[in-house]
Amino acid sequence: MKNSFNKLSYDELVAKRDELRKSYLQMRMDKVLGHVDNPLQVRNARRQIARLNTKIHEYALGIRKAK
Repeated sequence: MKNSFNKLSYDELVAKRDELRKSYLQMRMDKVLGHVDNPLQVRNARRQIARLNTKIHEYALGIRKAK
């Protein structure tokens, strides 16, 4: 999953980040309520959001070019 974000466009990265943020918030709420099957999913979601933020920031810096 680490390298699956490399081929996405800027708009796809932003959409994926928003989707992951929503699921991350839901997982956090479920964790507080004690309904999480796999607590490592919360950590993995947080790290994926960070990876997406890095890719999006690379577009802002000009490291990546829009195709």
